Amino acid sequence: MISHIQAKTHHARRGSLKNAFTYGVDFVLTDLSEKDTPWLLSRNRWNLWSIWDRRHGGPRDDGRGVAWFREVLEERGFDPEGAELLLLTQPSFLWFHFNPVSFWVALVDGTPRAFVAEVNSTFGQRHCYVCAHEDFRPIDAKDRLTARKLMHVSPFQKIEGQYHFNFGLTDDAVNIRIDYRNGDQGVLATLAGKRKKATSGSLLWAAVRRPLGAARVVALIHWQAAILYLKRAPFLKKQPPAEQLVSDGGALNK
Repeated sequence: MISHIQAKTHHARRGSLKNAFTYGVDFVLTDLSEKDTPWLLSRNRWNLWSIWDRRHGGPRDDGRGVAWFREVLEERGFDPEGAELLLLTQPSFLWFHFNPVSFWVALVDGTPRAFVAEVNSTFGQRHCYVCAHEDFRPIDAKDRLTARKLMHVSPFQKIEGQYHFNFGLTDDAVNIRIDYRNGDQGVLATLAGKRKKATSGSLLWAAVRRPLGAARVVALIHWQAAILYLKRAPFLKKQPPAEQLVSDGGALNK
């Protein structure tokens, strides 16, 4: 079953200069098998909403989809046979695609064992953070997994510090928390929503309620950037990309 998550995302900046916002976003959770796909959602072909393998799993716009995720897992000692490999992402809307973060997820018996945060910046860069316990035991929503920040995402934040992930995924809901910390500075970002079957009706309603899909997300990102600029937040120009596409995180505590 392809799930449609009509979610809320919240961002709050830490430090002396505060800024916070909340807005609605539409994600789908799919194994990319195209089973039970609503007619308004397609894989590797144009539609109102679409998911393209080349946009996920590997270098930006040169991805290999779930085959890449399978290789990432195997390289780290996780056997993907018998696991359910899923992609949680904002699909492209008509011709436009941009997704600040997608998540590849490996489930065993319905519980997450590993995930990859596929982070994209408006600078055209991508970095993938692999997170799992050393023994690939189930990841509980209370487990805190950490990864060192290696990519320039916001022009108002340095490439320093760490991400702390809490990843909650059940049959009913998605609840993800990303806590970026760099000393007394940082950003808290959350993604939360109920998990329901994707239908053409729900996808059509999403297009009406939150028009333009990813283009709307980009517009909101630049709007918040303008607010921070007017608040005189220090502005950094585009920084060089990380040397590698993929890095590994792990458990911090429980």
